[in-house]
Amino acid sequence: MEVRPARPEDYDAVAEFTRDTWSDRGGSDYIHDIYHQWIEPGEAEQATLLVDMGAETPSDDVAAIAQMVMLSEYEAWAQGMRVAPDYREQGIATQLTHALFDWAREQGARRVRNMIFSWNVPSLANSRHVGFDPGMEFRWATPEPDADADPALEVTADADAAWALWTGSEMRTALSGLALDPTESWAVSELTRSKLHDAAADDRLFVVADDRVTGFTYRNRTYSRELEDDGEVTWAEYAVAAWDDTDACRALVDAIRRDAASVGADRTRVLIPEGVEWVSDVSVARCDVAEQPTFVMEADLS
Repeated sequence: MEVRPARPEDYDAVAEFTRDTWSDRGGSDYIHDIYHQWIEPGEAEQATLLVDMGAETPSDDVAAIAQMVMLSEYEAWAQGMRVAPDYREQGIATQLTHALFDWAREQGARRVRNMIFSWNVPSLANSRHVGFDPGMEFRWATPEPDADADPALEVTADADAAWALWTGSEMRTALSGLALDPTESWAVSELTRSKLHDAAADDRLFVVADDRVTGFTYRNRTYSRELEDDGEVTWAEYAVAAWDDTDACRALVDAIRRDAASVGADRTRVLIPEGVEWVSDVSVARCDVAEQPTFVMEADLS
């Protein structure tokens, strides 16, 4: 058995055992769609490794694949762990994960995280087994874009005020200081003051205030996907939303609705911490939320 970098000629073998990963839930895997992007040099430091079982034609006997990406000087992100059905429960995921941990340490990472849907019990068990500990949990809020939405509170782009609210917020504590990463999709990294200033400079930061600042959010990115039943759909993604009270939550939701419409989005997704108070605040604002939370796991590499 050899852990080695993935190569272009491994595509067919990887696609063979990943294409139907989520078929039992009515979905499909993404690995075969982005495989060649994963192995091309990019802006971020990344390693895509696979386990080769040493067959005469190695690319015909790939047992597992996973990727590690550096999100900052000290944060790494693990994703796409897949093990072929014939090779599960043989310790392969552990060996592959530890090889990626070693790579991340060499790049300077001190913390590595991953994301797992809360319903995915096998992946949760595997993540704990290979060395990850429980991190934080969040839920997606999904306000409908609406060009006529009118926030009841003043909306500014004061990055320092947003940072002051964030540093003292219970929501920050619940999220371990994390928000959606600005470059890697479906990843979270530490929210920094500079990220808020970047958002303000690009007119993507929305801070609500009455007598004082009571909430903020910022648009992380927009992206489009071709959906089988709906054609091309555009999402506006908001890295995190934090607020002090229900009125602030309502104002933030309206600010998101208006902003999403202004960028031509058909749908939105907003990261909020899991918790009955915060999820019910969003529901009071007449905003839909995901049916289940999503978990973030983490491992200390220091």
